[in-house]
Amino acid sequence: MAILETKIKVLVVDDSALIRQLLTEIINSYEDLTVVATAPDPLVARELIKLHNPDVLTLDVEMPKMDGLDFLERLMRLRPMPVLMVSSLTEHGSDVTLRALELGAVDFIAKPKLDIVSGLKSYADLIADKLRMCAKANIRTLAQTAKLPLQRLSLPLSSTEKIIFVGASTGGTEAIKALLMPLPPDMPAIMITQHMPEHFTRTFAERLNTLCQLRVKEAEHRQRVLPGHVYIAPGNAHLEVVRSGANYLTSLSDAPLVNRHRPSVDVLFLSAAKVVGGNAIGVILTGMGKDGAIGMKAMKDSGAVTFAQDEKSCVVFGMPKEAIAIGAVNQVLSLNALPETLIESVGQRINRV
Repeated sequence: MAILETKIKVLVVDDSALIRQLLTEIINSYEDLTVVATAPDPLVARELIKLHNPDVLTLDVEMPKMDGLDFLERLMRLRPMPVLMVSSLTEHGSDVTLRALELGAVDFIAKPKLDIVSGLKSYADLIADKLRMCAKANIRTLAQTAKLPLQRLSLPLSSTEKIIFVGASTGGTEAIKALLMPLPPDMPAIMITQHMPEHFTRTFAERLNTLCQLRVKEAEHRQRVLPGHVYIAPGNAHLEVVRSGANYLTSLSDAPLVNRHRPSVDVLFLSAAKVVGGNAIGVILTGMGKDGAIGMKAMKDSGAVTFAQDEKSCVVFGMPKEAIAIGAVNQVLSLNALPETLIESVGQRINRV
């Protein structure tokens, strides 16, 4: 008989007794997960962390006695541990949740809807997957990514024909920020698919736009793809690049999920391979799963230069690992090295393997 591995210990922190009960029932229904305790507020949670030493913490944002973000900031400073934010996915909540990711939360998920029974199984599977992923996440990398030194770079040779394509998932919001902030305003166009729900991508793009020299926006359908601009795939819509005469355009669709995602990195990368070919540059960043691997292989086969974030600098070395495994990547680099390497690759070809 196979011996079951040690269960992942979860501490649930939420001011709603109903949410605590529902999350406990969901998590305990999986053989490899167990809720060791629940807390109605961060002050109680602080003592329970000392008592139970959980592997993962689920944390609500708005709670009494201490705000969830204040607690998260103190937790990551004094006792770093994997945190899954349980958020209300609203326009207001998106800004707060993105701030939680900046502070060190690994990922986030919507609060379960108590009045909807249908779809609860898929929600349960999703939260179970996220808890497993959080338990394996590289917490040190999260802190290091937030503290990467900012050095504004210049572009020695501009090429408006090239387009850079980026794919990311878990840990990607901070990785994308670290990738974009050093880049100069005259970079080629950049198209990005980050696994994210509706409401979040617009806020994410707006936050990046205030930090970067490039103009960052949530992509719209049939926009002209211009140098110096970054286009973020909207939540719940696939982003592709298409050609119209001499111009490249964005294209959005509600086609079926690919690799359980919409937007999907594979969809973006496959369109890059088909439409842009050797003028494309591909980057695959931290993330859980295999989305983007097949698309990146197609990009490389079409003549594009491709890069993957290395394991040490990834929060979750899933997507880059899969792309590397199938021979889709020219170079594997640390997150810190990627911006300068991208600039170099814009003006010159890189020896392909």
